[in-house]
Amino acid sequence: MATIALYLGITFGAGLLAALVRVPPLVGFLAAGFILNAVGAPPVDVIGDLADFGVLLLLFGIGLQLEVPSLLRREVWAGAAIHIVVFAVVAAGFLSLLALVSVPIVAGTSFATFALLGFALSFSSTVFVMKVLEDRDATTSLYGRTAIGILVMQDLVAVVFLAIASGVTPNIGVFALALLALLVPLLKFAWGHVGHGVLQTLFAVAIALVPGYALFEVVGLKGELGALILGVLLARDERAPELAAAIFSLKDLLLVAFFVNIGLTGSFSLQALLVAGLLLILLPLKSFGFTAIFWACGFRSRNALLGGAALGQYSEFGLIVGSLGVSQGLLSSEWLTALSLAVALSLLAAALTDTRAESWAARWHLWEHEGTRLHPEERPITVGTARVLILGMGRVGRATYRRLIDGHQVAAIGVEHDDYRVKRLQSKGFEVLEADATDTDFWERVHTTGHLSAVVLALPTFSSNKRALERLRASGFDGSVTAVAVFDDDADALRGLGVDSVLQLYDGAGLELADQTAQHAG
Repeated sequence: MATIALYLGITFGAGLLAALVRVPPLVGFLAAGFILNAVGAPPVDVIGDLADFGVLLLLFGIGLQLEVPSLLRREVWAGAAIHIVVFAVVAAGFLSLLALVSVPIVAGTSFATFALLGFALSFSSTVFVMKVLEDRDATTSLYGRTAIGILVMQDLVAVVFLAIASGVTPNIGVFALALLALLVPLLKFAWGHVGHGVLQTLFAVAIALVPGYALFEVVGLKGELGALILGVLLARDERAPELAAAIFSLKDLLLVAFFVNIGLTGSFSLQALLVAGLLLILLPLKSFGFTAIFWACGFRSRNALLGGAALGQYSEFGLIVGSLGVSQGLLSSEWLTALSLAVALSLLAAALTDTRAESWAARWHLWEHEGTRLHPEERPITVGTARVLILGMGRVGRATYRRLIDGHQVAAIGVEHDDYRVKRLQSKGFEVLEADATDTDFWERVHTTGHLSAVVLALPTFSSNKRALERLRASGFDGSVTAVAVFDDDADALRGLGVDSVLQLYDGAGLELADQTAQHAG
């Protein structure tokens, strides 16, 4: 118990310190792993299991938000394939140069091994990228969906590679996985009877772990792939966002163990640290590669840069390849240490630079596409003769839209960045635009006819509403702004930023409940 208390104390303290100096807490969690390693803290075997469980729930959550057709878009499959090949060649060439100057560990290694290492380093960290996108509220934005699609393609390539390289082939039971399609209706039936409390969270965990992880492991496939596929099979259900939210806090807590575990595996040696430091030189090239691919596919410079920055780090997959290479005699054990440090340092560097990505993107407007060269989701949008613009078409946004249209006969139009939700609402007669209201360039894309007089901030989080408000004011909009907030301090902060009226969500619910009660009671 004392050892667990030590781990928790150092991890929380490091995370809190990181938050106080305005860097992402995961920087502190990584540092906590290194500190625990350096002071010789007794090992806690369960840390690795908790980390694996966190990754499992993360992939299940990704599946719940994933649209399979999005993987067929050229920026996803072609972007992933081109980047893997090009970066692997560049990394192999860079390591060859280091070998020529006799850098320790690198010298004397064959080019075939360099190619293997370059392949491993071409992957981005699924855990880190998802955390970044969630913190930016960008998982359903264009660049966020594209980044997630690329991560999924990378994971699929990784599964195939590991199966071939390790000589492990799926057994005949793999054909039984087709029965999962028949299992889904049964799962949905059970899902409909679990309610909205802790049983729903337990249901999500059980689905990810049993028919997901365990079943795929039994037939010789990666269990993490099974969790992802189960999530995809359930993604089209309208309750999928609620199920993803049910595991959100648990997943985040378990991923703390993942980042601490990365630090714990980073055993220090000066030679390994030198190689890891040199490998960081490739990170800007990695980010630039993704940025160039996104830009070539018609992304505006802002989204291309943010997508490239999010994917610009090394992946824990590099450690898996390193372990495989050591077990097969392709790499020395020192390489595994160097890779561990490179992955940890790359995550640390990416976390520190992520806080500046938005400001860099706001200033980077070179070589913008125009007209039809822009991606369809990046082209100018028009709000027609609408008088009210509703940013965010969740439950609050939809209710606001209906009241304005049906109750007050006021022309309104919604803005939503979740393309699936946009299509669903449009099919129901809502007038909705697909766009990211927190995008710096959003208002530059909006064409109005002078009728727009009010904006409603109904985005799902305070940070999203705050960013949208800042973009709105910077555009010169001088009409009225109303907003919704969950917490009193958030409502006060929005008023301080110039919002004309803020509805505290629970107060509004109470008033509506009172109105309906009075109506039904006569």
